[in-house]
Amino acid sequence: MPLSSVKPAVQSLIKSPRLWMPKRVVFTADALKEPYGQAIYERISALDLPIEIAKNNRITGLRGADERETYRIAKNTLAIVNAPPSAFKLQPIPPSADWQMNLAEGCPAHCHYCYLAGSLAGPPVVRAYANLPKMLAQTATYEGTYPPNRSWQGNDANRPTTFEVSCYTDVLGIEHLTGGLAECIRYYGTRPMGHLRFVSKYDLVDSLLDLPHNGHTRARFSLNADIVARRLEGGTASVEARLQALRKLALPKELGGGGYPIGLVIAPIMPIPDWREQYTALLDRIAEVIDFPSDMNVEFISHRFTPGSKDVLLQWYPNTSLEMDEATRAEKRNKFGGTKYVYRPEEMKEMKAFFYAEWQKRFPNAPVLYWT
Repeated sequence: MPLSSVKPAVQSLIKSPRLWMPKRVVFTADALKEPYGQAIYERISALDLPIEIAKNNRITGLRGADERETYRIAKNTLAIVNAPPSAFKLQPIPPSADWQMNLAEGCPAHCHYCYLAGSLAGPPVVRAYANLPKMLAQTATYEGTYPPNRSWQGNDANRPTTFEVSCYTDVLGIEHLTGGLAECIRYYGTRPMGHLRFVSKYDLVDSLLDLPHNGHTRARFSLNADIVARRLEGGTASVEARLQALRKLALPKELGGGGYPIGLVIAPIMPIPDWREQYTALLDRIAEVIDFPSDMNVEFISHRFTPGSKDVLLQWYPNTSLEMDEATRAEKRNKFGGTKYVYRPEEMKEMKAFFYAEWQKRFPNAPVLYWT
């Protein structure tokens, strides 16, 4: 099947965000000693962006007069640094993957429910790692290891170990500046026992189509009801643009696509007014776009927040329409004693039943990995 021509009515829904071009790019001294750091320097120099070379390995000048100004300064800053030694000791990341391997921290998008709020310390500057090739080489020592968890993957010693690179950034949102995602895809394309997973809300995937991934990278896109994406996911590609990008990556190479295994992350699911109709429309559109056999699965994630993340988000987005009323939620504690607020059991049960049934009806051969 060739790449289908997109109808005019659909074309109007394809809205790509402007490329993120930071107003300030800072390289630390150590980052420039890395060959990959030098490659990023050349890449950014070609874009004619203002570059600073820090005299040491500290990034300063990120604080404003208040949290709102600090947010604006940080969100316009890209720092190229070396990942600290602690980043080489990978952490389990169930249920998404076996291990978390970060190529960067910080995200150029402006999602009102941002999961990084409260989980990353300091101003939300984007930090990309110049020693990424060394980090990738270190992951080879984790191949064949499976942290104990209740994930969908199980602990089959014959399956490849999975590495998630999208926990703390949107990898496609910064790819034009760093090339880090391509670096990872090429590396894992050579690793039979190491597979890569990434997820994005951006749509510039053309540079990924011809990479030698060898089926070892699963390309996933985060999707939501259109009304949620438009109101709460600032600076990202439209839902339709993401779907068209997903189609490009999923189509076989002989048909002009990337031939990637793909995934969908429907998140954060919310019981908005008319949620059944809104999410039915999304699932119907997915079925229309992915109208060919594909290696696909899905993850369902409901909205949740912590007291700390709520405080940060309300400082970043004081006029948000995001519902974060503790009185309407159930309280859940993690193993470290932290509190998060999730939907009440009866709401969760109803939404889960809906999504599982509707997904199975449209995609009987695409497994649901989990609901959380």
